[in-house]
Amino acid sequence: MPLALLALAIGAFGIGTTEFVIMGLLPEVADEFHVSIPTAGYATTGYGLGVAVGAPLLTLLGTRLTRKQMLVMLMGLFIAGNLLSALAPAFLLLLAGRVLAAFAHGAFFGIGAVVAADLVAPHKRAQAIATMFTGLTVANVIGVPMGTWIGQTFGWRASFLAVAGLGVLGLVGIAALVPSRPGPAVGRLGQELAAFRNPQVWLAMIMTVLGFGGVFAAITYITPMMVDVAGYPGSAVTWLLVLFGLGLVGGNLIGGRYADRALMRMLYLTLGGLAVVLAAFGFTAHNKIAAAATLVLVGAFGFATVAPLQKRVMDQAPDAPTLASAANIGAFNLGNALAAWLGGIVISAGMGYTAPNWVGALMAAAALGTAVLSATLERRTARTGRIVAAGGLAAADEPREDATAVR
Repeated sequence: MPLALLALAIGAFGIGTTEFVIMGLLPEVADEFHVSIPTAGYATTGYGLGVAVGAPLLTLLGTRLTRKQMLVMLMGLFIAGNLLSALAPAFLLLLAGRVLAAFAHGAFFGIGAVVAADLVAPHKRAQAIATMFTGLTVANVIGVPMGTWIGQTFGWRASFLAVAGLGVLGLVGIAALVPSRPGPAVGRLGQELAAFRNPQVWLAMIMTVLGFGGVFAAITYITPMMVDVAGYPGSAVTWLLVLFGLGLVGGNLIGGRYADRALMRMLYLTLGGLAVVLAAFGFTAHNKIAAAATLVLVGAFGFATVAPLQKRVMDQAPDAPTLASAANIGAFNLGNALAAWLGGIVISAGMGYTAPNWVGALMAAAALGTAVLSATLERRTARTGRIVAAGGLAAADEPREDATAVR
């Protein structure tokens, strides 16, 4: 494994920790700022929207900076956002800090995915992307539970200070291990934007919004669901998040491995499985053991979609992958924000803490339908292209009259 992949995974570890740690701290944040749990959930929604907006905007700075310079700058922005969250005297400033950190998130993973894919042979690109995302999944096994424990023991502000420290480690790792290469991180703007003329790029991003967003519908409110519905004590949330993280790690490795072999087939399996598991979570959440087992499966099926979805977008924009890659990272988090918002709506409507699971199941099912549509259109386009090509060859093979002979 190239050391540059390790450096990217270190940065991903810090970013993954700050993205998910808020889920275990919603009650503490809500209590301090005197807001409801659904309102505190806006800390997740705001983060997701920040990634969706910041990913393409900050990536465009890459027309003037190299990829390494971009990654170092983004980690600096990430550190600043977490420090603002840790010191925020009001809920709105906490949201501002979350959005600032989120701006770094999308561009980091978008550019990092391109760097990772370029470091290996073409048939190992999905595995390389999955290796970078390993930092994000390991964050859910180690970083998020530790951050939750720190927040519950020393206060939620201490968690964000610790995450800022992880950002410093990520910055140092990138500066030391990612190779410096000449040339801008992003190609010509017109060329990058041209990739979005391909409807398959948009369909892939719709799959991303709906598919992984389904995970966040349930996971954003995992603490009240596991405590108030399943009956776990609040102190158990830490190890429950470890279980969820283990599911993420396993799903990430499987998704990256098999996406290089049969990408669309892998998406059918994972999106369909995710829809079923999330629907089941509406029932299993009432039993401690069943709820814990389902939580692992949600993580596994959910993150098994990540590398295939990212590779799908990059494959559909081969001449301008950087902006499309970053935009898809934004799509992941747009889905997260949408799902967290919809989950808050059904809870506020009095449908209970298990209702977001049904929201997630419907989103995953819609993503599966989009995948089927995308593959159908792709086959139809390929078939039309073959017919046109065959017609052209046939015309070329027909004997032509000699104009001089006619005269």
